[in-house]
Amino acid sequence: MKQDYEPEKIEIKWQKEWERENIFRVTETQDRPKYYLLEMFPYPSGRIHMGHVRNYSIGDVVARYKRMRGYNVLHPMGWDAFGLPAENAAIEHRVHPAKWTYENIAYMRKQLRRLGFSYDWDREFSTCDPEYYKWEQIFFLEMYERGIVYRKKAEVNWCPSCGTVLANEQVEGGRCWRCGNEVEVREKDSWFFKITAYTEELLAHCDKLYGWPEKVLAMQKNWIGKSYGTEISFPIKERPETINVFTTRPDTLYGATFVSLAPEHPLALKLAKGKEVKEFMEHIRKQSQALRIAEDTEKEGIFTGSYCLHPLTGGLLPIYVANFVLIEYGTGAVMAVPAHDQRDFEFSKKYNLPIEVVIQPSGEILDSKDMTFAYEGEGILVNSEGFNGFSSQVAKEAITSYLQEKGLGKRVVSYRLRDWGISRQRYWGAPIPIIYCPDCGTVPVPKEHLPVILPLEVNVKERGGSPLLDYKNFYETSCPICGREACRETDTMDTFVDSSWYFARYATPHQKDAPFNKEKLDYWLPVDQYIGGIEHAILHLLYARFLTKVLRDLDYLNIDEPFTHLLTQGMVCKETYSCPTHGYLFPEETIERDKKRVCPHCEREAMVGRIEKMSKSKKNIVDPERLIEQYGADTVRLFCLFAAPPERDLEWSERGVEGANRFLKRLWRLYRDALPYIKDVMPYSGDNLNEDIQALRRKVHQTIRKVTMDIEERFHFNTAISALMELLNTASSLWDKYKNKADPVFSAVMREAMETLIILLSPIVPHITEELWHNLGKEGWLTDTHWPKWDEDIAKEKRISVVIQINGKVRSRIEVLEDISEEEVKRQALEDPRIKSLLSGRQIKKVIWVPKKLINMVV
Repeated sequence: MKQDYEPEKIEIKWQKEWERENIFRVTETQDRPKYYLLEMFPYPSGRIHMGHVRNYSIGDVVARYKRMRGYNVLHPMGWDAFGLPAENAAIEHRVHPAKWTYENIAYMRKQLRRLGFSYDWDREFSTCDPEYYKWEQIFFLEMYERGIVYRKKAEVNWCPSCGTVLANEQVEGGRCWRCGNEVEVREKDSWFFKITAYTEELLAHCDKLYGWPEKVLAMQKNWIGKSYGTEISFPIKERPETINVFTTRPDTLYGATFVSLAPEHPLALKLAKGKEVKEFMEHIRKQSQALRIAEDTEKEGIFTGSYCLHPLTGGLLPIYVANFVLIEYGTGAVMAVPAHDQRDFEFSKKYNLPIEVVIQPSGEILDSKDMTFAYEGEGILVNSEGFNGFSSQVAKEAITSYLQEKGLGKRVVSYRLRDWGISRQRYWGAPIPIIYCPDCGTVPVPKEHLPVILPLEVNVKERGGSPLLDYKNFYETSCPICGREACRETDTMDTFVDSSWYFARYATPHQKDAPFNKEKLDYWLPVDQYIGGIEHAILHLLYARFLTKVLRDLDYLNIDEPFTHLLTQGMVCKETYSCPTHGYLFPEETIERDKKRVCPHCEREAMVGRIEKMSKSKKNIVDPERLIEQYGADTVRLFCLFAAPPERDLEWSERGVEGANRFLKRLWRLYRDALPYIKDVMPYSGDNLNEDIQALRRKVHQTIRKVTMDIEERFHFNTAISALMELLNTASSLWDKYKNKADPVFSAVMREAMETLIILLSPIVPHITEELWHNLGKEGWLTDTHWPKWDEDIAKEKRISVVIQINGKVRSRIEVLEDISEEEVKRQALEDPRIKSLLSGRQIKKVIWVPKKLINMVV
């Protein structure tokens, strides 16, 4: 065994061996239970980052552990390869998106292999491959046949500079997130997936996802946004139309003092009187939804010049257009009750509109003149005609019933969820398989003509926009029905579509005649454990759930939900550093003088900023490749797993990385030194052990129990690693004590400890453990070794009886662990019922602890 730990040589050696023997390739088998472990696949941006390393290290531990527990583990990897970033890179670097993407895939694949992840690389695919998106186009056509896909005119965020539709989150302050130019709202023909056809099932099945975090399920439910309420009609003065509003608080109806419309509401333009109103509406329509509804966004509005009538009092209510009302929510119109809704309250204060209190909280009297904020709770109705004195709960039903009798309203269920717009005016995406014929209209591309291949011989426009609009070889075609000249659809699909069914393709990634092999699909699905960032907790997961149900109804899948268990890991964060003179952020390692970080320009000492998510824009990223070169892949993996529980944010620490590396070096040294003494000894099965050796054996079985439970039940790798570190400390201490004694019993128990330590560590740091395993003379792969079992009798701590005294007199006894600490024995003594009673109302002045014998409390 080599003298020093050389991670690079060891890691590359075993990676080549694993690859040569294809030990992670998996096939269907009936002699072992299956386990499908999947991490969210990456976008090939060019380099992996620490978020990738953390995510995939978590997954790799679980995959290796489950394999050692006897499962047939599917652990695949692929690439979410379509998307706008490739087009942006093409514009910036003057390279074709396909070339940029495939070069990045090759580089990132090399990086992931260097980390030693146990992927079945034979199942790798890229979503930009026609062999993948061909099936996506078939799904589209079959959904179209069933009415789950449709086309309609819709208002979209349009960037004239980039020539594309932007999602709401890509509009920042009314401007394009990429080019900074002002965004327009346009009406365009767009394709939609009818996700609302599955609203109730998506909502109901949230309660069946027992293996999902509660916070993610809450986010899913909130996004679907089911609300029980009342739809109320407000007649418009001197017009035949009515404004319908949805409210969950019909008990506040008598407090309505005006009505607010979204600027996109179909009645808004009709009711707008004057150029100023129309200009304001156009201004608000350019703002992103996120900006409009943000709590710190100022509430803005304008009076349209029109009025509606209160349905119960007949009073005139002014109609406003307001920035915080969205057409996507409810009916796009809101009855404003400023006394009992904070946004309406702020709006009324700003524009001097009346505030009418109609709900009085219990034991309090509200006066609108004294209110500094809205009262949004429930209470007793006042100023509400025949409903005065009703409680809010009773009034909700009573007022709704009254409106329904009068034909002025009805009970309704409302949803926040809207159909999924999948049209993108971009190049780098899957083509939509539709042809437009002047005679036959909208015509699906025949399945036998698929895939509609995205042409690679186009030039990406420097100012953005899809080159397909100008590429006649693509869009000029003939109608498959009548044969006349026709045009292809030039929009491409939202890349969320690609990532909504990829998990199923991994079961049969190279099937040529069908998207799936049904028998193999039934064997592997659903995914047993899915791992990914919390930022995908809503849309990606919701779309994957939706498409699973669609593919089930199209008879491709036999499951209702794609992912049985879900783990959403936290972000990797790091302190930022900025210059007091220049202000900008710069990397931690830029310049260090006398252990101080200084600005690379003026050399002033940096100010430490907030701990923030690692990102290029904040200049606080850490390059995993540098760390691997310096410390090795096992160290990087160990740090990512030890620094924090998976669900919490991981705070970057260079000292933490160095600490992980020191642990591996200590592990190496102990094995190197002990190997000649333990390599050829036989296992010891007797019970005649001295106290030291018995303690080591007990620690071994306690560690097996702790690590197994931490991985199996909680994925708390940090505490599992801590237990392994304790075992190494115990083994090292005893080695120092016994290494010069010819004690075969100690050597045998020491070998058991060393073997166990290697096996338990192997899912976490697979390279160094594989090397140590074979140095011990073992054959076969560690990943095929059976996970050890603990013996509860051996793992039990020796218990002793401790006397509890008060002022020197024996008052009770407790059974405790032999090595209990003073703090713990004091805690347990104070919980003893008799001691509790005797100490009631008395002050402890001093505690005397005689280890293993007694504790005396002086009061």
